[in-house]
Amino acid sequence: MTDTPETAYHYNVIRRALDIIDAAPAPGPSLEALARALDMSPAHLQRVFSRWVGVSPKRYQQYLSLDHARTLLRDRFTTLATADEVGLSGSGRLHDLFVKWEAMSPGEFAAGGAGLEIAWGLFDSPFGPAIVLGTDKGICGIGFTAETGEEATMADLQSRWPEARFSEDPDALKPWVDAAFGATPGEARLFLIGAPFQIKVWEALLRIPTGHVTTYSEIAEAIGNPKAVRAVGTAVGRNPISWLIPCHRALRKSGGLGGYHWGLPVKRAMLAWESAEEDMRRSA
Repeated sequence: MTDTPETAYHYNVIRRALDIIDAAPAPGPSLEALARALDMSPAHLQRVFSRWVGVSPKRYQQYLSLDHARTLLRDRFTTLATADEVGLSGSGRLHDLFVKWEAMSPGEFAAGGAGLEIAWGLFDSPFGPAIVLGTDKGICGIGFTAETGEEATMADLQSRWPEARFSEDPDALKPWVDAAFGATPGEARLFLIGAPFQIKVWEALLRIPTGHVTTYSEIAEAIGNPKAVRAVGTAVGRNPISWLIPCHRALRKSGGLGGYHWGLPVKRAMLAWESAEEDMRRSA
């Protein structure tokens, strides 16, 4: 298990800030009011936010607001028909994280993971503690425990491949995990274990550029099945490799966040984090 309590502490601050921001009337609490509510000094809060995402608490409040999804759909909507051109040449997930992946064959998936050896470990991430699973081919599961708890998260991930053998071995996964969460440069290898339709949806998610969003209906169009919006939503929700396969970037056409398997506060924090990074990149 990695030991980086600072990142876990920062996420907990963000989680508490979400509740305060949601409960406050527009335009939101001042730095001083937010600091008092979080039992922090304004200077300390300013440092935590700036270190975590590089922007001020006031600016970050805008990213965390419930209306931010609508802003993203208006300003950073991605048409997946052109996502390869836009994303992979600039800020696409495949480009940023040097992700390489391969998928399990349909026959292997139907066997429920029989014969698979899956290592797992608990790691800190910018979005709270994360359970990461992987085979010798790459990461096959990431689940965030801040909202759902460790036991339920682990049971959820293991239930997807009931015939596999699981063993705790964080050292085997650490190089991929460090690359996945940006702790070190490197390659995050993925092993997609899912049904063929699910894998097509997850491939589409991988084409959404960092800091941008799309809709469930746009994903359905991109995989050649425009009427399958509900099935797409189910496949997005069953994505086992959260963050690396960016299901948090899929929104409803209305601008609603939609669901998120590991809790909506995690999804909002991810979108806010990426929005701040994208704004800093554009202003650089």
